[in-house]
Amino acid sequence: MDFEQFYQDKYPAGVSLDVDFDKYTSMVDVFEQAVKKYADRPAFSAVGVTLTYRDLDTQSRNFAAWLQNKTDLKPGDRIAVQMPNVCQYPVVVFGAMRAGLIVVNTNPLYTAREMEHQFNDSGAKALVVLANMAENAEKVVPHTGIEHVIVTEIADLHSPIKRTLMNAVVKHVKKMVPAFNIPGAHKLPAVLSAGAREKFTPVECKKDDIAVLQYTGGTTGVAKGAMLTHGNLVANLQQTRTMMGGVLIEGQEVVIAPLPLYHIYSFTLNCGIMLEAGGHNVLIPNPRDIPGFVKELKNHKFTCFLGLNTLFVALCNNEDFCNLDFSGLKLTSSGGMALTSDTAKTWQKVTGCEISEGYGMTETSPVVTFNPYGAVQIGTIGLPVPNTLIKTIDEDGKETPVGEPGELCVKGPQVMRGYWQRPEDTQKSFTEDGYLLTGDVALVQEDGYLRIVDRKKDMIIVSGFNVFPNEIEDVVTSHPKVVECAAVGIPDAKSGEAVKVFLVPAEDSVTENELREFCRERLTAYKVPKHFEFRDELPKTNVGKILRRELRDEANK
Repeated sequence: MDFEQFYQDKYPAGVSLDVDFDKYTSMVDVFEQAVKKYADRPAFSAVGVTLTYRDLDTQSRNFAAWLQNKTDLKPGDRIAVQMPNVCQYPVVVFGAMRAGLIVVNTNPLYTAREMEHQFNDSGAKALVVLANMAENAEKVVPHTGIEHVIVTEIADLHSPIKRTLMNAVVKHVKKMVPAFNIPGAHKLPAVLSAGAREKFTPVECKKDDIAVLQYTGGTTGVAKGAMLTHGNLVANLQQTRTMMGGVLIEGQEVVIAPLPLYHIYSFTLNCGIMLEAGGHNVLIPNPRDIPGFVKELKNHKFTCFLGLNTLFVALCNNEDFCNLDFSGLKLTSSGGMALTSDTAKTWQKVTGCEISEGYGMTETSPVVTFNPYGAVQIGTIGLPVPNTLIKTIDEDGKETPVGEPGELCVKGPQVMRGYWQRPEDTQKSFTEDGYLLTGDVALVQEDGYLRIVDRKKDMIIVSGFNVFPNEIEDVVTSHPKVVECAAVGIPDAKSGEAVKVFLVPAEDSVTENELREFCRERLTAYKVPKHFEFRDELPKTNVGKILRRELRDEANK
């Protein structure tokens, strides 16, 4: 089937399929145009400090000048950036890009083993790390090729007096900075000050140049670095913004950013789309602190919100959140994990704003599909973003027709160049005709919208029938006494596998029998969970995605 032809008339009126991919030459070009156009607008806020676009321009320029004049780093060298959502992140990342370096986004919660693997695999020569996480860096750096370490403290972008006081409180009163000693490490304020006195020489970045090495989560094996080029990132921010129609007003949006910027989902939305639109990105360093999160929300008349299912659930269960003023909220974006229909309905009831769910991967910069603004279908992942080809295939590699599930395959300008120094893994990830194999089972509806049925490896087979965990989880979480859950397959002598659900109850009164009867009314018999296990919490990634694999491994011991 010709999916390109199939999609010609599937998009709502507000979505333009004519995207000018020549508008920008690189992410640096996007950045430099934005900081000039919106110079006096706030760009990023966190922990009591706000950087305007002019501030961001100046500070990132100073960092780039320091890199060029005070180190031996050359364009194309890799620099690891390891920090949560603080304003130093965009300063360092865009400064590094302006110097022609490749950014290696690094999870601040990584263990020493994970850090060592990523630093060595990427060949990183420099590291910028938040002091709170520098204890592990001290252990790891000697075993890597890192030659330059820059340490930043939480309040480094405040005025000198406030910076000193706040950093002292964080270190000595709150005890949030374990002792560390990294010989030769530089402090970020001194770096920026020194860079201000140096000449900055602009570096021409081309579309084919690698901008970011974005490492996959590693939950299915060794973490691999997806090579995302400037062209990939620029294309994806333009593709996704188009799906938002005319909802974004340049220089006017206030977007809440609780998901980590080092994750490709928020990196593209906050450091790409919202930056290009001149938005004010309100960074939330610790979204797990729901009361603190809600307290910060009270300070802003926000218009856009970026999140995922578990975060939406936690917020909607907070009374203070439900009493906030949502009159300005017009766009809520969800990604990273499946959005349940119950969560989507609850969010819309509480905030008055429907959630636009999208789908993507690290390898696709990340957005592949998105629910267009004003034409949202709950339960789907939307339509392919412009200039994206998709197809679904069966186990034999043959295309499946509309309405039949198959592995989703993607081709487009946002698809990675490949995995860093892993040609064999790269080759295995693509079909012979150049489509990226996503590993996700999807179904294309007659109207063109897609539904993710599930990941191939998460599929549960009960008596020869395929059972998809997403469907089970959607039903169980619609029960009013369930906060969140995860469904996995466990060995069963009679049926081969049986469905087991791990869940966090909202009330102690809920029982297994009650849940089983609830499922029987909504699911075919072979899909009804055979086992339930109640937990106080479920294991999650740092982004808040429930770790099914960890639960499955535990259940199968």
